Amino acid sequence: GSKAVRRIFTILLIGIFYKIAMRAQPRLGLLTSCPDGEKAWPKKYPFCGGVFQSPIDFHKDILQYDSNLLPLEFVGYNVPSTDQFTLTNNGHSVKMYLSPTMYIRNLPFEYAASQLHLHWGNRNKSEGSEHTIGGKHFAAELHIVHYNSEKYPDITAAMDKADGLAVLAILLEIGPFNPTYEKIFRHFRNVKYKDQMALVPGFNIQELLPNRLDEYYRYEGSLTTPPCYPSVLWTVFRHPVKISQEQLRALETAMYCTESDDPEPLEMVDNFRHVQKFDERLVFISFHEGKLHDEKKKSCIYLVLCIKSPKCCREAMKQVAVLTFTFNFFLWKRNFPKKSKPKSKN
Repeated sequence: GSKAVRRIFTILLIGIFYKIAMRAQPRLGLLTSCPDGEKAWPKKYPFCGGVFQSPIDFHKDILQYDSNLLPLEFVGYNVPSTDQFTLTNNGHSVKMYLSPTMYIRNLPFEYAASQLHLHWGNRNKSEGSEHTIGGKHFAAELHIVHYNSEKYPDITAAMDKADGLAVLAILLEIGPFNPTYEKIFRHFRNVKYKDQMALVPGFNIQELLPNRLDEYYRYEGSLTTPPCYPSVLWTVFRHPVKISQEQLRALETAMYCTESDDPEPLEMVDNFRHVQKFDERLVFISFHEGKLHDEKKKSCIYLVLCIKSPKCCREAMKQVAVLTFTFNFFLWKRNFPKKSKPKSKN
């Protein structure tokens, strides 16, 4: 009898300590649990299981060059530091509200800025971008959301319309410290928990974008979070922007999906939607696929392309001549008999 009582008492103690430990340990706030799993979205939000869904993977079979795609024109993006943006933790991401005096042109309509937000992975797997290129994930992704201000008074009215939204997507990868992104990231500690807000001094939002604004992917898709309206004209820039490992770590670890008084804090991580099916659609690109701007890489492909272009063939011959001369000179220097010094007479 006493052994059974002790066993029951021990089990109860283990259960109590386990519950205390679990409460002290922040849970991982996967998109599957922060707070609703994406597989369950279509039940409550039918569009999430419908057509024209985002994000997608950009691969060769669906890409088509379009010479009519122009570089976007940004108006009012350079916001003075005397103005302030509001940064907030909405329980799914960190979001910064933008001024409607900011807008973009060279799209079918003029689109006014509404907000920007980020998607990321976790400290153990920094593959948090929503869009992928050839199956490759990037570390994180920034979205700058705009609404069709020519046809609709605000983003709420535009959100569920087929031509309602335009989103710019910037892929982020690890590199040197990025001072522009730090203008947002330094405020993460003030929006650690859901519904907290902080003020961010104005700066040039265009500096968050890559240098090459003329090269991008363009397609018609959807919001990547419920209600998943298929109302987005996507512009995903080809070239990623670099942030430091420390900056990425701050993004991956700084915030929670839960409120500050929640006894079971839930880490905000892996807040990206997985890629969606992309059947019978095309992605239009503003660049010729395979066109390389890195001069160092050009010489590596000259011989491969030589058959297709006489000009390329001439360039290849130049490269071969330079390499041959360099190699022969090296061999000559190596094998050239050194003159022996005359022996000094004593």
